[in-house]
Amino acid sequence: MPNPSIKDEKLYRDLRKKGDSKEKAARIANAAAGQGRSKVASKGGKSGSYDDWTVERLRKRAAELDIPGRSKMAKGELVKAIRDH
Repeated sequence: MPNPSIKDEKLYRDLRKKGDSKEKAARIANAAAGQGRSKVASKGGKSGSYDDWTVERLRKRAAELDIPGRSKMAKGELVKAIRDH
């Protein structure tokens, strides 16, 4: 069933099949529909790897994303939770 808040359903479904979260897939699909895929693609890749972040910084980011259980997570768990959000 199509979701009226998703502007590019095909891209959204492709991203979900690839394993992206619902939120991430929706952001990308809507940005691509509004700005064009090539412009959205050129914006990516500027952020450093979460593996290089400190645990404190990862916990702060996890708090911004409201990830449950973040205070007890190890670094690898935090990275995975943030990437999967």
